[in-house]
Amino acid sequence: MTRLDTGVTALLRRGLTDLDAARTALADWPQEAAPVLDAVGLTPDPDLALTSVQRLRSGVDGLLDRLVAEPVLRRQLLAVLATSQGLGQHLERHPHLVEDLTRPATLPAREEMGQELAEATGSEEDVAGAANALRLTYRRLLLRVATVDVTAEDPAALLPDVAGALTDLADATLVAALDLARREVEGSEQVRLAVVGLGKCGAHELNYVSDVDVLFVAEPATGADGEPVVGVDRALALGTRVAAAMTRICSAHSLAGTIWEVDAALRPEGRAGPLVRTLSSMRGYYERWAKPWEFQAMLKARPVAGDLGLGEEFLALVHPGVWSVGDTPRFVADTQAMRRRVIELIPARESGREMKLGEGGLRDIEFSVQLLQLVHGRTDESLRTSSTLEGLEALVEGGYVGRTDGAELASAYRFERLLEHRVQLFRLRRTHLLPTDQADLRRLARSVGLRDAEAVSEAWQTTSRQVLTLHRRLFYSPLLEAVARIPSERLALTTGAARDWLRALGFTDTEGALAHIGALSTGMSRSAGIQRQLLPAMMGWFAEAPNPDHGLRAFAQVSQALGSTSWYLRALRDEGAMAQRLARILASSRYAVELLRRSPEAVQLLAKTEDLVPRTHAQLCEAARASGRRHADPEKAVTAIRSVRRRELFRVAAADVLGLVDVEQVGQAVTDISTATIEAALEAVRRDTGTTDVPIALVSMGRWGGQEMSYASDADAMFVVADDLEPEQRTAASAAITRLRALMSRPGPDPALPIDADLRPEGKGGPMLRSLGSYRSYYQRWSSTWESQALIRATVGAGDVELAQAVLDVVERLRWPEGGLSETQRREIRRLKARMESERLPRGADPSRHTKLGPGGLSDVEWTVQLLQLDHAAEVPELRTTQTLPALRSAREHGLLDADDAAALEEAWVLASRVRNTVMLVRGKASDSFPTDPVELAAVAELLGHGAHGGSHLLERYGRVARRARAVVDRVFWDEG
Repeated sequence: MTRLDTGVTALLRRGLTDLDAARTALADWPQEAAPVLDAVGLTPDPDLALTSVQRLRSGVDGLLDRLVAEPVLRRQLLAVLATSQGLGQHLERHPHLVEDLTRPATLPAREEMGQELAEATGSEEDVAGAANALRLTYRRLLLRVATVDVTAEDPAALLPDVAGALTDLADATLVAALDLARREVEGSEQVRLAVVGLGKCGAHELNYVSDVDVLFVAEPATGADGEPVVGVDRALALGTRVAAAMTRICSAHSLAGTIWEVDAALRPEGRAGPLVRTLSSMRGYYERWAKPWEFQAMLKARPVAGDLGLGEEFLALVHPGVWSVGDTPRFVADTQAMRRRVIELIPARESGREMKLGEGGLRDIEFSVQLLQLVHGRTDESLRTSSTLEGLEALVEGGYVGRTDGAELASAYRFERLLEHRVQLFRLRRTHLLPTDQADLRRLARSVGLRDAEAVSEAWQTTSRQVLTLHRRLFYSPLLEAVARIPSERLALTTGAARDWLRALGFTDTEGALAHIGALSTGMSRSAGIQRQLLPAMMGWFAEAPNPDHGLRAFAQVSQALGSTSWYLRALRDEGAMAQRLARILASSRYAVELLRRSPEAVQLLAKTEDLVPRTHAQLCEAARASGRRHADPEKAVTAIRSVRRRELFRVAAADVLGLVDVEQVGQAVTDISTATIEAALEAVRRDTGTTDVPIALVSMGRWGGQEMSYASDADAMFVVADDLEPEQRTAASAAITRLRALMSRPGPDPALPIDADLRPEGKGGPMLRSLGSYRSYYQRWSSTWESQALIRATVGAGDVELAQAVLDVVERLRWPEGGLSETQRREIRRLKARMESERLPRGADPSRHTKLGPGGLSDVEWTVQLLQLDHAAEVPELRTTQTLPALRSAREHGLLDADDAAALEEAWVLASRVRNTVMLVRGKASDSFPTDPVELAAVAELLGHGAHGGSHLLERYGRVARRARAVVDRVFWDEG
């Protein structure tokens, strides 16, 4: 007989690692057995498969020859032996079971399993013998299920069927165990006993080694006359004995092995409560004492054995509570807290390997699905299913979970459950930990179709990270929490009762609101379904903002514009607080709404708070120039550039409404947007006018130069060209500036950005465009004091930087004069200030409510600071800034203002600037005065943190702040004491 090749290469090629043990086992294998050894090499653990075959040979005659001759036996037996040490040991003790593997295995039906178990237990006269027969038959049926599982081409896809078969086996086992328990307990026919499966048992999701969660319900049996044959106490005593006996039969260890633990800890009062209760007792407990988590546990309840009718009566009793538990105050928050506590209790050494309870594990998927079911299932009966995968599928079909997210979660769930099954199957022990031993990991990897230990570890880490990301999005969704706070009866927003609720929320046009709701949510489309889940929460968020009616109306408009896009509703549902942010903005700011209506895709910016951070000057310039360069026509180019500005203004306005930026950041951001817009527009115009090579510069002035622009600010500027231009070049440059101003001021879908040149030399009477030499000559000979003050805010604006800087060098001595101001100049500035207050204040305006020209307003603070700069900047370089607040702080640090005075001026300037910006946000129209309309005033106050009814409080606060600032201005600027 030719022996099998057992050389190192031959063994290693087949995946064997313990070469000495392999040679011993193969010592008597003939060459004809090579197909068996080849098959061993294809198993998850070739070493284990080979040694297990060798041990089995002593109990199964001619096993090696049969493995050679019978491919079905070879494939199935080797797969089982290599995957499950526990089943291999069971086969060694009961070698006749090898015969079950000679035919292609199929998952047994529940009825078939029940019949086999009944026949096995019925053939034994005593209960103890029948219990052992039950255990052996259970293990035989388990072998059949495992064989199908471990030989499947795609075990992850088969997993729901395997879990279902394991559950059917558990059901049949409970039925058989209950029959044995009744045989053991005398008088058991006098009690009706229902066994209700919970958890994975109730959901048809059992593992190979799971505790089987149950609870017991008992009632007295009835006689032929329909009357109870015993009293309730007697029935409870009998039911308790039967339930205890059944539990012991399933859970006990014997020479025939064990089945699994029957766990009744989820019953009312847990282990401290009675094992068995009547329906009346159950009703009293669940109506009066049950906690929300106990109803959540009943989500998966199912009668599995005993009196199934009695079990159904119990379900009818608890199910209304299951589907109303979402109405419980703090239900979502408490469920989230419970999940966090579970994670905190995981030992640190196990936290990265815990496949069931750890972060990104099975429980994250299960809890996410259950929480969504319990919140939305209050009104949507399609979600009322117990299985995790079926529940997830229903959530996807109903639009509560995105299709991609749902597919990823389902795939992750199957993979993680498959890992859990394989780990448990190896030793037939209850565990949820990913192994650490490399050999165990290698076996696990090969059993699920991966190449090695590293691959399965990477797959677990990747999957758990993916699950954790999706879990956090779904489980901690503000949308979910907002919907849970709405009582079930109010979720149907098209009912008559909804009018009263809408009125209570603060909507004034309830009929209009219902019309918008109906238009958004009516129909069977997926979009309408998502709107039905969004709208209840959105209505609550609208109500928390200043103008709910406007918010809903704007939401309808934005949804109409974007409803057909694939990402819009999905993003609102899935992207954290995006829907809440959108509701806040739509119901607070007409200005932001107008920007959004013209660029609805900008709603994507609300997905993440980091997307609302204002972009840098460099980023803005790059985006604006890129948009402009796509068009040769300057009008189209500037239109594209202004559309970039529109989007960026929405970014800033949204951040402002949401309180993510302060007034200084808003001023800088709007200034940067304006600069980038003008830079890109100037480039487009110069290309068209042939002045690309002609040095042209804009010196920014006013709020543009001060980096303090508001949403409504014009861009104050002076225009300069080089000295050595040819006449035609100067003419072309002048035409370019004229074209630039016209295009920036043109009405259109985007906010205009007029470029105001009134601060140029000689004001409106002077030439629009001057050469550098002309500026030098003018400022050396003719400059007025007011121009020196205006030049404080001059800085490089756009175009040729060196040319603009040259103008600044020319005016340096004027805005930072040596020795400060003369008394004549100081009087001139004060006269001009007084004239401005009297002439520019709008007729009929209340000075105390005017944020710019009123007492203690922006003008008071800025002129006071500028006076200090003109007087002291020559000696204090830190005062040489175009910005108000940095100059004010420098004045304080150098003792030019005491700390209290500086604080009073800064508070007034900040508050006035915030009010002016907020008025623009609320009304969508610029104004320097507080709104006279009480609704608009309340909205401004609410955005500024004074509550929904804080209009009077805001006015009082502004009055106090302005009076303190005016007192400082009187002393410092007017020199009145």
